[in-house]
This record gives sequence, C-alpha cells and structure tokens, in this order.
Amino acid sequence: MLKNIFFYLAVFWTGFILFLCLIKSSDLPQVNIENLDKVIHAFLHFVFTILWFLYFKKKWNHFSNFRLLIMSFVGSFVLGVAIELMQQYFTTTRTADVFDVLANLTGATLAIVSILILNKCSGIVDKI
Repeated sequence: MLKNIFFYLAVFWTGFILFLCLIKSSDLPQVNIENLDKVIHAFLHFVFTILWFLYFKKKWNHFSNFRLLIMSFVGSFVLGVAIELMQQYFTTTRTADVFDVLANLTGATLAIVSILILNKCSGIVDKI
C-alpha cells in the first residue's frame, strides 16, 4: 500500500516538473528575484529524489540504501538533462541552460545528504 502511494506521488511529481519546465514561459508568473528559478529547480529535484528513493526503498528493500540513492540521483540527473534538451529542441519559448542542470544536481545532492543524515541520526530510513 505505502509502495503504491510513493509510486503515485513520484509519478505525479515527475509530471509536475515536466509541466512546469515545458509550458510556455509567458504562462508562468513573473517574479523579479535573482536566481529564483535555480532555487525552484533545486527544490523540484530535491523532492523528486526523495520520492523516488522512498518508492525504490519500498519496492526493493533488499538493495542497499546507497544503491537506491544512486538510482534516485541518476534519475534526477537524466530527467533534468532530458528537460533541458526538450526545452532547446521542442519549445519555442524556452532554451537549455547548463545552470539549471547544476541546480537540479544541487537539489538531488541535498536530498541524498538529508536522507543520509536522517538515517544516521534516527534510523528512520531503515524503518520504512
């Protein structure tokens, strides 16, 4: 049951990221805060990495946490690069940005560090 919830949340979040990153940029609210888009990218991939890790943990509990974290991180990286390529080649109002990929990697890395710290301090990950 919990595995299915994590799966649906992870799929929803992945779709949400795709939607936000591929809609016309003029459809997004304009906020003049420097580098806010990079913070948003980091947040989106932070949540992405955690949700997919939780799903993988429930599905493949016999794998090591390290392996599941790597799978989640790689998934975040692949999604981020794929989105940038789609923005460059399949949209007219978006362009690829290597700094978006770096922000995505930052969010994914922070998710992994957070999971490791939480597990080290409370063992909560191993209890899932």
